[in-house]
Amino acid sequence: MDALAGLLEGPRARGAFMIRACFDPPWAVRVEDRAPLTVMLAVRGDAWVVPETGERLRLRAGDLAIARGPEPYTCADDPATPPQAVILPGGGCSYPDGRPLNGSMDLGVRTWGDRPDGAAVLLIGTYLVRGEIGGRLLDALPPLLSLTADQWDCPLTPLLMTEVTRDEPGQEAVLDRLLDLLVIAALRSWFAGPRAEPPAWYRALGDPVVGRALRLLQADPAHPWTVASLAAKSEVSRAALARRFTELVGEPPMAYLTGWRLALAADRLRDTDDTLGAIARQVGYGSAFALSTAFKRAYGVSPQEYRTRAA
Repeated sequence: MDALAGLLEGPRARGAFMIRACFDPPWAVRVEDRAPLTVMLAVRGDAWVVPETGERLRLRAGDLAIARGPEPYTCADDPATPPQAVILPGGGCSYPDGRPLNGSMDLGVRTWGDRPDGAAVLLIGTYLVRGEIGGRLLDALPPLLSLTADQWDCPLTPLLMTEVTRDEPGQEAVLDRLLDLLVIAALRSWFAGPRAEPPAWYRALGDPVVGRALRLLQADPAHPWTVASLAAKSEVSRAALARRFTELVGEPPMAYLTGWRLALAADRLRDTDDTLGAIARQVGYGSAFALSTAFKRAYGVSPQEYRTRAA
């Protein structure tokens, strides 16, 4: 797979929280849902995204922001407007003093706020579980990023606006896939821009030696790789590969391979019903026991516990 495809293959929304938020000024909503990733697409009017730390961000119609959790942030018409509502984990909502809102801002199918034709309209999509994104992608993103309307052209906005209020069978599945496409399209544009800071392994893919080694590891993790065999395929000495790989990627080749194998195993535990033995063979471990030992060392839980929690 190419470098960008490898990074973006993670988004897989499952019952994502997606709404059309409509407000009249003054308005402000504090978000404390601890979600791993939230996408905010400004359809009409202006909005500010104010994180706990770092620079605040202004959104105009057509602009998009992606917030990486779990740190809280505030969306508002103006950074000085005090919050009128708080979004909690699991989609709960309350007043700032803790009293429940009890649906008082519901405006119909997946629509929330002051009135459906509010001065500001945002489409908001939230991934609820970290495993739906992929750790490699989350680790590559800043806490808050944005794309302005002149930096990208989003053909998905009309589809999302139509589907988000369509109360028909299959709506949730359609919105999940549209959200995945929106994230991938946005991040593809963002990674191509000058402000992106992709992870070391992503940058290293451009190196003629280390890039070849990385592609070999990513394409065939089940192969019994050694530094020597990897160096031979990369047409350099073992010492040269080990030194250059560590310099560019930040860890030795075999340490990277271990992390890659375990990340693939975690995906398969979450997304398939394959036995642990089958997964071990798929990702390059000789037995279920060997995979279980390495997995628990890296993730802090056994593969079975991980699968149960993901379910």
